Amino acid sequence: MNSARLWAVVGATGTGKTDLSLRLAAALAERGRPAEIVNADAMQLYRGMDIGTAKLPVAERRGIPHHLFNVLEVTDEAAVAWYQDAARTAIGEIHARGGDAILVGGSGLYVSSVVYDFRFPPHDDAVRAELEADLAREGADALYARLQRLDPVTAARIDPRNGRRVVRALEVVAQGADTHGAALPDEPTLWHPATTLIGVEVERASLVERLDRRVEDMWRAGLLDEVTRLRERGLERGVTASRAIGYAQALAELRGDLSRDEAIAQTQALTRRYARRQVSWFRRYPGIRWVGPGVDAGAMADSVG
Repeated sequence: MNSARLWAVVGATGTGKTDLSLRLAAALAERGRPAEIVNADAMQLYRGMDIGTAKLPVAERRGIPHHLFNVLEVTDEAAVAWYQDAARTAIGEIHARGGDAILVGGSGLYVSSVVYDFRFPPHDDAVRAELEADLAREGADALYARLQRLDPVTAARIDPRNGRRVVRALEVVAQGADTHGAALPDEPTLWHPATTLIGVEVERASLVERLDRRVEDMWRAGLLDEVTRLRERGLERGVTASRAIGYAQALAELRGDLSRDEAIAQTQALTRRYARRQVSWFRRYPGIRWVGPGVDAGAMADSVG
């Protein structure tokens, strides 16, 4: 058998990545290459966040081992550097068992941190604490203005409203290090040499229709009940989880800040915007192969021998 391979199935939300990953894993197994799936969706790391993340139930995983699903509590903060180590460890263990690893998801920075030689500067807890105090006292706008003065290139790549990201960038600048800038390196180098990058795409008008319907289905499937349960487990204290698209809007509805129709409409708009950003991110991957969701997984498996 050829050396173990890393597959990355990426693309915008709602394009059918999960289904393709299952079919690819089955096709590889039929060819004597056992395969296991590794999650690259930041929100599917969280236990209990199922409906709003379209997480595949265990019963529907076709007996294929899945990794890095349900590994964090909603009160935990998801960090890319932690994820990079966890995902690469899982992939290394899969390869050691003689299997191919299929990395699946649409969280661009998370995918890039695994697929490419993506290195993170060190943390400084004292600097971080001081900057977080500044954030609480001065607000994100003031810290973003500071970042613009100190590192305008990184500032241009960061959402000014994302206080956590601004704090992290300032922390790195304070240590005299270059930031990773929440972007691909100019000349990305693959972490694992035997890597196949697959992008799943759907025509924009069709995708918008699918995404809008998917959001409506989430509410019908009981997202409000799910979020009610997660509130009891501390969702509103979760720095990362509480801001997830759909969950933030459901929380606002439960608090009475948004009506049902407003929560759904806001979630749809944010999901469409997020999908556009995902497509733009993955379009920059050198050598990625773009396919439709119904692509022949067997032919794909055969394409690498």
